[in-house]
Amino acid sequence: MSHAEDHEGTRRDFLYYATAGAGAVTAGAAVWPLVNQMNPSADVQALSSIRVDVSGVEVGTQISVKFLGKPVFIRRRTQEEIDEARAVELSALIDPASENPNKPGTDAADQNRSLDEAGEWLVMMGVCTHLGCVPLGDGAGEFNGWFCPCHGSHYDTAGRIRKGPAPENLHIPVAEFVDETTIKLG
Repeated sequence: MSHAEDHEGTRRDFLYYATAGAGAVTAGAAVWPLVNQMNPSADVQALSSIRVDVSGVEVGTQISVKFLGKPVFIRRRTQEEIDEARAVELSALIDPASENPNKPGTDAADQNRSLDEAGEWLVMMGVCTHLGCVPLGDGAGEFNGWFCPCHGSHYDTAGRIRKGPAPENLHIPVAEFVDETTIKLG
């Protein structure tokens, strides 16, 4: 084996590695736009959180707002509604989980579902957990909360499923008070 043959092998190896490296960079440059286009657009990101003025919500009433294409119920509960929800034994509930990402891993006690410590504010996704219908509110159903007339799911004053085919409590979105009269969703 001559010295020239050994030198030729090294040059060939360099050409292989350089070609492979250029191919990898080119493939990455071609794939990046395809991956990047899967990110949410600016208008979708702008809707990922909204602020809701609740200064006009009276005790015992609720408003519905649209958030991420779904209705959200924001209810300012009366003391009677709060007391009724807090008197329920956890063993009587179909879904024992709070379904509240603001308080993950907690049980379905009313304190774990309400937005504030006093329990006056209840913020929930207005979508029945059975088949996605929109339940009726304002004391509807057998438990004075929400009732889904499509298939007969009854929710109590804390939005917990009490009777019917729905498997879970009404879900609670990520929410917080940013000041005394504004709730931020998302």
